Amino acid sequence: MYTDPAWAVNGLGELDPSLATIERETYGEDVELGLGVRRDGRFLLDGAEFDSHVAGADALVVYRALVTPRLLDAVGPSCRVVARQGVGLDNLNAELLRAQGLWGFHVPDYCGDEVSTHTLALALALERGVCVQDGLVRNRSWNIHAGRIPRRTAGLTAGIVGFGRIGRATSRKLHPFYGRVVAYDPYVPADLMASHGVSPCTSPVELFAVSDVIVLHPELTAETERLVDRTVLRSCTPGALLVNTARGGLVDLPAVLDALRDGRLGGFASDVFSPEDPNDDEIGRELLRRPDVIVTAHRAFLSAESEVSLRQRVAAGVRHVLREGQPPPSGRVA
Repeated sequence: MYTDPAWAVNGLGELDPSLATIERETYGEDVELGLGVRRDGRFLLDGAEFDSHVAGADALVVYRALVTPRLLDAVGPSCRVVARQGVGLDNLNAELLRAQGLWGFHVPDYCGDEVSTHTLALALALERGVCVQDGLVRNRSWNIHAGRIPRRTAGLTAGIVGFGRIGRATSRKLHPFYGRVVAYDPYVPADLMASHGVSPCTSPVELFAVSDVIVLHPELTAETERLVDRTVLRSCTPGALLVNTARGGLVDLPAVLDALRDGRLGGFASDVFSPEDPNDDEIGRELLRRPDVIVTAHRAFLSAESEVSLRQRVAAGVRHVLREGQPPPSGRVA
């Protein structure tokens, strides 16, 4: 049972089982495939109808649905494995899966190139005022000085928070543009950062104080939730740019909005929000009205190749559990 497979939605916004070609090829015709429930253009992620739909599944594949005791109770004792169709673990609830005796896995390494490229694209679009200029010209306003006056990136410092797979991939792409790259990650040795040509910082406050553009790549945990708060933002270089392609919960959005208003931040670009759609939140809507903000619809991971890889690997992992009765071969967290 796939709770919320975005790839199964056609151009009309409707679930289309014929789009599950990769899954059919991987599972075979003897496996019944469920593709979630949509109402009013959105997947149901909880409630009585959702619970009824997932009941009796042998395997559960979640994208944005939260793995909760209620969800597992709704599925029932038939379930053997829960997979996260993506990198992040914040909604998979590995601790709960272990407590319930269920296997769980994700795909941690399928989209590093895509996310790092998207991060760089957002940083450069902010710096060069691309979206502001595009909107002005489309509305017959030709003014090269409108919006942000770009800085020469070769003289700037780029800071990376989180130096795992994606942080390292981003560092490789930042180096040709920025004169200096620094990073903060308390779990990565300084000599490993140095091997990537990156200078370590000892705290988020230090990184924000020396960086002209900051990109976020840590996992969302209790330790990193709202890592970018008012204290950290007070330390930032005036006019610094902030880019978030990791998780919405890393950022205190009211604090970001205030920092944009008073000029401590010169721009904010985000692919991720909490709640998921910024239109559903008052602060999110306020950010969307600002010309110094760029948003995308949680698609930094997306390319034709990454989507195929992800779907194949999730289906292969689930198939392995169902047919072999063995733990998932990779990405196991429970």
